[in-house]
Amino acid sequence: MGREILVLGAGMVGTCTALHLAQRGHAVTLVDRSAPGRETSYGNAGFIQREAVMPYAFPRSLGKLARVALKQGADVNWHLDALPTVAGRLARYWRNSAPDRYPAIAAAHAQLIAHSTSEHAPLIEATGAGDLVRRDGYLLLARSDATLDAAARDAEALARSHGLRAAVLDGDALAAAEPALRQRLPGAVHWQDPWTVSDPGELVARYAAHAQRLGVRLLQGDAATLRQTGSGWSVQTAEGPVEAAQAVVALGPWADRLLQPLGYRLPLFVKRGYHRHYATGQTPRRPLFDADRGLVIAPMRLGLRLTTGAEFARQDAAPTPRQLGLAERHARELLTLAEPVEAQPWLGARPCTADMLPVIGAAPHHPGLWFNFGHAHQGFTLGPATGRLLAELIDGGPTMVDPAPYSAQRFGT
Repeated sequence: MGREILVLGAGMVGTCTALHLAQRGHAVTLVDRSAPGRETSYGNAGFIQREAVMPYAFPRSLGKLARVALKQGADVNWHLDALPTVAGRLARYWRNSAPDRYPAIAAAHAQLIAHSTSEHAPLIEATGAGDLVRRDGYLLLARSDATLDAAARDAEALARSHGLRAAVLDGDALAAAEPALRQRLPGAVHWQDPWTVSDPGELVARYAAHAQRLGVRLLQGDAATLRQTGSGWSVQTAEGPVEAAQAVVALGPWADRLLQPLGYRLPLFVKRGYHRHYATGQTPRRPLFDADRGLVIAPMRLGLRLTTGAEFARQDAAPTPRQLGLAERHARELLTLAEPVEAQPWLGARPCTADMLPVIGAAPHHPGLWFNFGHAHQGFTLGPATGRLLAELIDGGPTMVDPAPYSAQRFGT
């Protein structure tokens, strides 16, 4: 018998959670302060990363750490005033990236990634969103022979161990595949399994509209007003208070602010990121990841979207888009870009955990409260898979994967 359930957060993760719960007969209210898919889910590079079986580890080589410390690339930036707040969590992140811990974490991550495209597929079909999705992968560009050799070795190993498809292109093959490139490069790795989306926010919006057709009520509201009641949980919305027996926190980078007053001290932090669109006369045929410079160039409806790596800063700190300036300079070495489409770059935050795995499952100390957040770079990729997993946990039936690695209890909270 279906239950009344609140889902807080209408990004890819929360929207897919609501959708899967509605498919199982629950009465779901999806609450967000803005329209579905307009926050973190809007700003990513639009990749559904079937190949991303290895989560982003903390750099461990001295050369890489020095490059990060000196802010020499477009891939990482940091604010000095944020370091005291996040230092402990980054230290745990560094420890979990060590060779004795990382393999088990990667295995747990990979079992979710294995369901990424297969869980998106029925939703794309049901929502008629095929016009937004390409299924021919992306190119990892190498600016040096050393980068190409390392990328090729990694691709071969991952393809063999995880059943993925990757092809190595030499300079001639790359030039033929991407005539828009302005300079000749040593080559690229063509990851063939990922899908790419020309408007990530629109895909979430279509999933949300499908959820509404299944009976999900979509309301504007403030998740910070969540309160425990005698019968469950209550939140304030534009239509007044809404109560339900159970509630799901799918707030991405805002989850920590909600949960700390409830007594949860999870090792969460954010990686901020920027993007901007540019018009171009000749668009690359596929999205491009510049491995040496740490930026992604993705063809989108609004133009070419340049996205940056990670910025470690207070979530509410003023924008410092120095990474995007570097990314634009590097992108212009590869492609002919016109002026930016937007007056100002977009800024968002990725929700991260110190062990690189999302938090999925029951809240340890509050009956009827559930967690689904902390997906780092892969919320857009994993929303349908983890939405299904949480719905299975709420129903108490068999689950698509072993849920134990994602429980909040792993942090001893």
